[in-house]
Amino acid sequence: MANSRLEKFGSIFTRVRDLMRAGVIKQSEKPLWYDVYAAFPPKREPLYKEHATDLHKVEDKVPPILYEEDIIRAKFFEVYWSGPRPFDLTQSNFKSTSQRFVEKFQELKKQGETDEEILFEETGKALLAEGLILRRKARIHMPENRGPVLGMKLKTMLEEMQKQEHSQETEASEQTQPPTDNSSDPALPSAPHSDNGPSS
Repeated sequence: MANSRLEKFGSIFTRVRDLMRAGVIKQSEKPLWYDVYAAFPPKREPLYKEHATDLHKVEDKVPPILYEEDIIRAKFFEVYWSGPRPFDLTQSNFKSTSQRFVEKFQELKKQGETDEEILFEETGKALLAEGLILRRKARIHMPENRGPVLGMKLKTMLEEMQKQEHSQETEASEQTQPPTDNSSDPALPSAPHSDNGPSS
């Protein structure tokens, strides 16, 4: 009985017929198409057949679809960090950072530049001029054979990178802070005053 419910055994008609004979499906719950199928059965029973894939392999004639902008976008995600925010698809005119990069890249390419590397760098600079800040991914190439000297070099490289990131963050925070009044700064020397009161 359980085998009759599997799609590989029999057709949908035979499975429903067997379920009705067993009383699982009542006559009142019979599908609408059942009587039509019984009155006009197909010439060839629609049975499940496993395709013999080992005998002859069918070659896929559809070529891989790859556009020029896909290559640009792939390189963008390889070099730049897209950020933690998800795409806002509720806005109909929303453009992701990668889409803006691709459009600017193609715009600069139409102006006559042909070198891909120069175009890539110029696109980043052009977007920076428009106010879009792109953050590069930190990348460290590690060779397979690492000795103790190489490990020390990597450690110093990491420390230098962390120092550079820290200095960039402090510079950015200093640029965003408004100028403060120097009189309240504790680092600046203040005018000497005494607690003795006015001297006569």
